[in-house]
Amino acid sequence: MNLGKTNTTEVVIYESLPNAKRVKIHIPYKRFDYRKQIKQVNGSFWHHQQKLWSVVNTQENIALLKKIFGENYSIKPLEKATPIKRRVLSPQAEDAILELEKVLTLKRYSFSTIKSYKGQLVTFFSKFMDRDLKQITKEEIESFIFELIQKNKISERAQNLLINAIKAYYEHVLGMPREYYDIKRPKKEDTLPNVLSEKEVWAIINSPKNIKHKAILWTIYSGGLRISELTRLRIVDIHSEDGYIFVKASKGKKDRKTVLSPSLLPILRDYYKRHRPSYWLFEGQTGGKYSVSSIRSIFRAAVKNANANPWATVHTLRHSFATHCVRNNVNMKYIQNMLGHTSPKTT
Repeated sequence: MNLGKTNTTEVVIYESLPNAKRVKIHIPYKRFDYRKQIKQVNGSFWHHQQKLWSVVNTQENIALLKKIFGENYSIKPLEKATPIKRRVLSPQAEDAILELEKVLTLKRYSFSTIKSYKGQLVTFFSKFMDRDLKQITKEEIESFIFELIQKNKISERAQNLLINAIKAYYEHVLGMPREYYDIKRPKKEDTLPNVLSEKEVWAIINSPKNIKHKAILWTIYSGGLRISELTRLRIVDIHSEDGYIFVKASKGKKDRKTVLSPSLLPILRDYYKRHRPSYWLFEGQTGGKYSVSSIRSIFRAAVKNANANPWATVHTLRHSFATHCVRNNVNMKYIQNMLGHTSPKTT
Protein backbone atom coordinates (compact mmCIF):
# COMPACT_ATOMS: atom_id res chain seq x y z
CA MET A 1 0.00 0.00 0.00
CA ASN A 2 1.46 3.32 -1.05
CA LEU A 3 0.59 6.09 1.37
CA GLY A 4 2.76 8.75 -0.25
CA LYS A 5 3.03 10.41 -3.63
CA THR A 6 4.82 7.83 -5.74
CA ASN A 7 6.38 10.23 -8.23
CA THR A 8 7.88 12.56 -5.65
CA THR A 9 8.68 10.17 -2.83
CA GLU A 10 12.17 10.38 -1.37
CA VAL A 11 11.81 8.42 1.85
CA VAL A 12 10.90 4.73 2.01
CA ILE A 13 9.42 3.14 5.14
CA TYR A 14 9.75 -0.63 4.89
CA GLU A 15 6.93 -2.87 6.02
CA SER A 16 7.72 -4.89 9.14
CA LEU A 17 6.61 -8.38 10.01
CA PRO A 18 3.97 -8.58 12.78
CA ASN A 19 6.49 -9.47 15.50
CA ALA A 20 9.40 -7.37 14.17
CA LYS A 21 11.08 -5.21 16.80
CA ARG A 22 12.35 -2.55 14.35
CA VAL A 23 11.02 -0.46 11.48
CA LYS A 24 13.59 0.32 8.79
CA ILE A 25 13.68 3.53 6.78
CA HIS A 26 15.66 4.70 3.75
CA ILE A 27 16.48 8.43 3.89
CA PRO A 28 18.36 10.03 0.97
CA TYR A 29 21.65 11.53 2.12
CA LYS A 30 20.71 15.04 1.02
CA ARG A 31 17.77 15.13 3.44
CA PHE A 32 19.77 16.36 6.42
CA ASP A 33 16.55 17.68 7.99
CA TYR A 34 14.92 14.26 8.11
CA ARG A 35 18.06 12.55 9.36
CA LYS A 36 18.49 15.10 12.14
CA GLN A 37 14.95 14.44 13.35
CA ILE A 38 15.35 10.65 13.16
CA LYS A 39 18.48 10.90 15.33
CA GLN A 40 16.36 12.49 18.05
CA VAL A 41 13.99 9.50 18.20
CA ASN A 42 14.83 7.35 21.22
CA GLY A 43 16.42 4.08 20.12
CA SER A 44 17.07 5.15 16.51
CA PHE A 45 19.95 3.35 14.80
CA TRP A 46 21.95 3.56 11.57
CA HIS A 47 22.50 0.17 9.86
CA HIS A 48 25.77 0.81 8.03
CA GLN A 49 25.77 -2.25 5.80
CA GLN A 50 22.15 -1.87 4.69
CA LYS A 51 22.35 1.93 4.49
CA LEU A 52 19.07 2.14 6.42
CA TRP A 53 17.85 3.81 9.59
CA SER A 54 15.55 2.05 12.03
CA VAL A 55 13.41 2.86 15.04
CA VAL A 56 11.66 0.65 17.57
CA ASN A 57 8.45 -0.77 16.08
CA THR A 58 5.71 0.93 18.10
CA GLN A 59 2.51 2.68 17.07
CA GLU A 60 3.86 5.90 18.54
CA ASN A 61 7.02 5.75 16.42
CA ILE A 62 5.07 4.91 13.25
CA ALA A 63 2.88 7.95 13.83
CA LEU A 64 5.98 10.06 14.52
CA LEU A 65 7.60 8.94 11.24
CA LYS A 66 4.50 9.89 9.27
CA LYS A 67 4.47 13.27 10.97
CA ILE A 68 8.17 13.89 10.18
CA PHE A 69 7.94 12.89 6.52
CA GLY A 70 4.50 14.35 5.79
CA GLU A 71 3.47 13.11 2.34
CA ASN A 72 7.04 12.62 1.19
CA TYR A 73 7.31 8.87 1.78
CA SER A 74 6.07 5.50 0.56
CA ILE A 75 5.68 2.15 2.27
CA LYS A 76 7.30 -0.84 0.58
CA PRO A 77 8.08 -4.46 1.47
CA LEU A 78 11.67 -5.05 2.57
CA GLU A 79 13.43 -7.24 0.02
CA LYS A 80 14.89 -10.38 1.52
CA ALA A 81 18.24 -11.76 0.46
CA THR A 82 18.31 -15.16 -1.23
CA PRO A 83 20.84 -17.48 0.45
CA ILE A 84 23.94 -18.07 -1.66
CA LYS A 85 24.12 -21.64 -2.92
CA ARG A 86 27.40 -23.29 -2.02
CA ARG A 87 28.62 -26.61 -3.37
CA VAL A 88 30.84 -29.18 -1.70
CA LEU A 89 34.32 -28.15 -2.75
CA SER A 90 36.57 -30.44 -4.74
CA PRO A 91 39.91 -31.48 -3.20
CA GLN A 92 41.61 -29.11 -5.66
CA ALA A 93 39.48 -26.17 -4.48
CA GLU A 94 40.16 -26.99 -0.83
CA ASP A 95 43.89 -27.13 -1.58
CA ALA A 96 43.66 -23.73 -3.30
CA ILE A 97 42.08 -22.18 -0.21
CA LEU A 98 44.76 -23.70 2.03
CA GLU A 99 47.42 -22.33 -0.32
CA LEU A 100 45.96 -18.84 0.00
CA GLU A 101 45.91 -19.20 3.78
CA LYS A 102 49.57 -20.20 3.74
CA VAL A 103 50.61 -17.28 1.51
CA LEU A 104 48.65 -14.68 3.49
CA THR A 105 49.96 -16.04 6.80
CA LEU A 106 53.52 -15.63 5.54
CA LYS A 107 52.65 -12.09 4.46
CA ARG A 108 51.42 -11.43 8.02
CA TYR A 109 47.80 -10.75 7.15
CA SER A 110 45.58 -10.67 10.22
CA PHE A 111 43.73 -13.80 11.34
CA SER A 112 40.33 -12.14 10.78
CA THR A 113 41.25 -11.09 7.22
CA ILE A 114 42.46 -14.58 6.32
CA LYS A 115 39.31 -16.13 7.77
CA SER A 116 37.10 -13.71 5.79
CA TYR A 117 38.97 -14.32 2.53
CA LYS A 118 38.72 -18.10 2.94
CA GLY A 119 34.97 -17.85 3.46
CA GLN A 120 34.57 -15.66 0.36
CA LEU A 121 36.63 -18.05 -1.77
CA VAL A 122 34.22 -20.86 -0.88
CA THR A 123 31.53 -18.79 -2.61
CA PHE A 124 33.81 -18.09 -5.58
CA PHE A 125 34.92 -21.71 -6.02
CA SER A 126 31.33 -22.94 -5.71
CA LYS A 127 30.76 -21.16 -9.00
CA PHE A 128 34.07 -21.65 -10.82
CA MET A 129 35.91 -24.67 -9.37
CA ASP A 130 35.14 -26.79 -12.45
CA ARG A 131 36.93 -24.26 -14.66
CA ASP A 132 40.55 -23.40 -15.29
CA LEU A 133 40.75 -20.34 -13.03
CA LYS A 134 43.41 -18.70 -15.18
CA GLN A 135 40.99 -18.75 -18.12
CA ILE A 136 38.13 -17.00 -16.30
CA THR A 137 37.72 -13.49 -17.64
CA LYS A 138 37.30 -10.30 -15.71
CA GLU A 139 33.84 -9.91 -17.30
CA GLU A 140 32.77 -13.33 -16.01
CA ILE A 141 33.84 -12.41 -12.47
CA GLU A 142 31.99 -9.10 -12.67
CA SER A 143 28.85 -10.88 -13.93
CA PHE A 144 29.10 -13.33 -11.03
CA ILE A 145 29.34 -10.51 -8.48
CA PHE A 146 26.50 -8.62 -10.19
CA GLU A 147 24.32 -11.72 -9.89
CA LEU A 148 25.06 -11.93 -6.16
CA ILE A 149 24.08 -8.28 -5.75
CA GLN A 150 20.84 -8.62 -7.73
CA LYS A 151 19.70 -12.06 -6.59
CA ASN A 152 21.28 -12.57 -3.18
CA LYS A 153 21.27 -8.91 -2.09
CA ILE A 154 24.81 -9.10 -0.71
CA SER A 155 25.94 -5.99 1.15
CA GLU A 156 28.62 -3.58 -0.07
CA ARG A 157 30.91 -4.93 2.64
CA ALA A 158 30.41 -8.52 1.42
CA GLN A 159 30.98 -7.39 -2.16
CA ASN A 160 34.27 -5.72 -1.26
CA LEU A 161 35.41 -8.73 0.77
CA LEU A 162 34.68 -11.04 -2.15
CA ILE A 163 36.58 -8.81 -4.58
CA ASN A 164 39.55 -8.57 -2.21
CA ALA A 165 39.59 -12.35 -1.72
CA ILE A 166 39.56 -12.94 -5.49
CA LYS A 167 42.30 -10.36 -5.98
CA ALA A 168 44.42 -11.95 -3.26
CA TYR A 169 44.08 -15.41 -4.79
CA TYR A 170 44.86 -14.36 -8.35
CA GLU A 171 47.73 -12.09 -7.34
CA HIS A 172 49.41 -14.00 -4.51
CA VAL A 173 48.69 -17.64 -5.44
CA LEU A 174 48.32 -17.71 -9.22
CA GLY A 175 50.76 -14.85 -9.83
CA MET A 176 48.41 -13.11 -12.27
CA PRO A 177 49.12 -9.46 -13.16
CA ARG A 178 47.43 -6.74 -11.15
CA GLU A 179 45.40 -5.32 -14.04
CA TYR A 180 43.62 -8.66 -14.38
CA TYR A 181 41.46 -8.05 -11.36
CA ASP A 182 40.48 -4.45 -11.91
CA ILE A 183 36.94 -5.24 -10.78
CA LYS A 184 34.30 -2.57 -10.37
CA ARG A 185 33.58 -1.73 -6.75
CA PRO A 186 30.50 -0.19 -5.16
CA LYS A 187 30.48 3.58 -4.88
CA LYS A 188 30.72 4.61 -1.25
CA GLU A 189 27.81 6.70 -0.05
CA ASP A 190 28.37 9.94 1.80
CA THR A 191 26.84 8.66 5.01
CA LEU A 192 27.50 9.39 8.65
CA PRO A 193 28.05 6.73 11.32
CA ASN A 194 25.69 6.43 14.24
CA VAL A 195 26.98 8.19 17.36
CA LEU A 196 26.00 8.46 21.00
CA SER A 197 25.48 11.71 22.83
CA GLU A 198 28.03 12.71 25.46
CA LYS A 199 25.39 12.05 28.10
CA GLU A 200 24.80 8.51 26.79
CA VAL A 201 28.53 7.76 26.63
CA TRP A 202 29.03 9.01 30.19
CA ALA A 203 26.22 6.76 31.43
CA ILE A 204 27.59 3.72 29.55
CA ILE A 205 31.25 3.93 30.53
CA ASN A 206 30.39 4.60 34.18
CA SER A 207 27.79 1.83 34.36
CA PRO A 208 30.08 -1.14 35.26
CA LYS A 209 30.74 -1.70 38.95
CA ASN A 210 33.67 -3.97 38.09
CA ILE A 211 36.79 -1.76 37.84
CA LYS A 212 38.28 -3.80 34.96
CA HIS A 213 35.07 -3.52 32.93
CA LYS A 214 34.88 0.19 33.64
CA ALA A 215 38.52 0.71 32.66
CA ILE A 216 37.99 -1.16 29.39
CA LEU A 217 35.06 1.00 28.27
CA TRP A 218 36.76 4.20 29.40
CA THR A 219 39.93 3.33 27.48
CA ILE A 220 38.08 2.52 24.25
CA TYR A 221 36.10 5.75 24.28
CA SER A 222 38.69 8.21 25.60
CA GLY A 223 41.33 6.92 23.17
CA GLY A 224 39.08 6.38 20.17
CA LEU A 225 40.24 2.76 19.95
CA ARG A 226 39.03 -0.17 17.89
CA ILE A 227 38.07 -3.20 19.96
CA SER A 228 41.01 -5.21 18.54
CA GLU A 229 43.41 -2.41 19.48
CA LEU A 230 42.16 -2.48 23.06
CA THR A 231 42.84 -6.20 23.38
CA ARG A 232 46.42 -5.73 22.14
CA LEU A 233 47.35 -2.90 24.50
CA ARG A 234 50.35 -3.72 26.67
CA ILE A 235 51.15 -2.19 30.05
CA VAL A 236 54.15 -0.43 28.49
CA ASP A 237 51.82 1.26 25.96
CA ILE A 238 50.41 3.58 28.64
CA HIS A 239 52.72 6.60 28.78
CA SER A 240 51.33 8.47 31.76
CA GLU A 241 54.10 11.06 32.01
CA ASP A 242 53.83 12.08 28.36
CA GLY A 243 50.04 11.79 28.22
CA TYR A 244 49.54 9.34 25.36
CA ILE A 245 48.62 5.73 24.57
CA PHE A 246 50.83 3.93 22.07
CA VAL A 247 48.84 1.77 19.63
CA LYS A 248 51.13 -0.80 18.01
CA ALA A 249 50.42 -2.39 14.60
CA SER A 250 46.83 -1.25 14.33
CA LYS A 251 44.76 -1.55 11.15
CA GLY A 252 47.08 -1.47 8.13
CA LYS A 253 50.06 -2.48 10.34
CA LYS A 254 50.52 1.15 11.43
CA ASP A 255 51.76 2.40 14.80
CA ARG A 256 50.25 5.54 16.24
CA LYS A 257 49.73 7.58 19.39
CA THR A 258 46.40 8.62 20.81
CA VAL A 259 45.48 10.76 23.77
CA LEU A 260 45.66 9.48 27.34
CA SER A 261 42.85 11.31 29.07
CA PRO A 262 43.66 12.74 32.51
CA SER A 263 40.25 11.38 33.59
CA LEU A 264 41.19 7.86 32.47
CA LEU A 265 44.54 7.73 34.26
CA PRO A 266 43.25 7.35 37.87
CA ILE A 267 40.83 4.64 36.69
CA LEU A 268 43.69 2.71 35.08
CA ARG A 269 45.85 3.11 38.19
CA ASP A 270 43.05 1.82 40.41
CA TYR A 271 42.52 -1.12 38.05
CA TYR A 272 46.25 -1.93 37.95
CA LYS A 273 46.58 -1.93 41.75
CA ARG A 274 43.70 -4.38 42.08
CA HIS A 275 44.42 -6.77 39.19
CA ARG A 276 48.19 -6.51 38.61
CA PRO A 277 48.28 -7.61 34.95
CA SER A 278 51.66 -9.05 33.91
CA TYR A 279 52.01 -8.11 30.22
CA TRP A 280 48.77 -7.22 28.44
CA LEU A 281 46.96 -4.24 29.92
CA PHE A 282 43.72 -6.22 30.05
CA GLU A 283 44.21 -9.94 30.57
CA GLY A 284 41.77 -12.83 30.69
CA GLN A 285 41.55 -15.37 33.48
CA THR A 286 44.36 -17.46 31.96
CA GLY A 287 46.67 -14.47 31.52
CA GLY A 288 46.26 -14.05 27.77
CA LYS A 289 44.65 -11.16 25.95
CA TYR A 290 41.13 -10.25 27.02
CA SER A 291 38.61 -11.65 24.53
CA VAL A 292 36.65 -9.55 22.07
CA SER A 293 33.43 -11.41 22.92
CA SER A 294 33.83 -10.55 26.62
CA ILE A 295 34.25 -6.85 25.79
CA ARG A 296 31.10 -6.93 23.69
CA SER A 297 29.21 -8.57 26.57
CA ILE A 298 30.45 -5.87 28.95
CA PHE A 299 29.30 -3.18 26.53
CA ARG A 300 25.87 -4.72 25.97
CA ALA A 301 25.26 -4.93 29.73
CA ALA A 302 26.41 -1.32 30.18
CA VAL A 303 24.11 -0.08 27.39
CA LYS A 304 21.17 -1.88 28.96
CA ASN A 305 21.90 -0.53 32.44
CA ALA A 306 22.33 2.99 31.08
CA ASN A 307 19.12 2.75 29.04
CA ALA A 308 21.11 4.06 26.06
CA ASN A 309 20.65 3.38 22.33
CA PRO A 310 20.16 -0.43 22.26
CA TRP A 311 21.60 -0.70 18.75
CA ALA A 312 24.93 0.87 19.58
CA THR A 313 28.05 -1.29 19.33
CA VAL A 314 31.51 -1.09 20.89
CA HIS A 315 32.71 0.60 17.68
CA THR A 316 30.08 3.30 18.23
CA LEU A 317 32.27 4.53 21.10
CA ARG A 318 35.06 5.23 18.58
CA HIS A 319 32.66 7.10 16.28
CA SER A 320 31.36 9.05 19.25
CA PHE A 321 34.89 9.94 20.40
CA ALA A 322 35.68 11.43 16.97
CA THR A 323 32.39 13.31 16.76
CA HIS A 324 32.73 14.75 20.25
CA CYS A 325 36.28 15.89 19.41
CA VAL A 326 34.93 17.76 16.38
CA ARG A 327 32.21 19.37 18.46
CA ASN A 328 34.85 20.51 20.95
CA ASN A 329 36.87 22.16 18.16
CA VAL A 330 39.79 19.70 18.21
CA ASN A 331 41.97 20.15 15.12
CA MET A 332 40.89 17.72 12.36
CA LYS A 333 44.47 16.69 11.60
CA TYR A 334 44.96 15.76 15.25
CA ILE A 335 41.75 13.70 15.23
CA GLN A 336 42.92 11.94 12.06
CA ASN A 337 46.22 11.02 13.71
CA MET A 338 44.54 9.76 16.89
CA LEU A 339 42.19 7.55 14.87
CA GLY A 340 45.02 6.24 12.70
CA HIS A 341 43.48 7.28 9.38
CA THR A 342 45.78 7.68 6.40
CA SER A 343 43.36 9.97 4.58
CA PRO A 344 41.41 12.87 6.10
CA LYS A 345 38.44 11.77 3.95
CA THR A 346 38.07 8.71 6.15
CA THR A 347 37.97 10.89 9.23
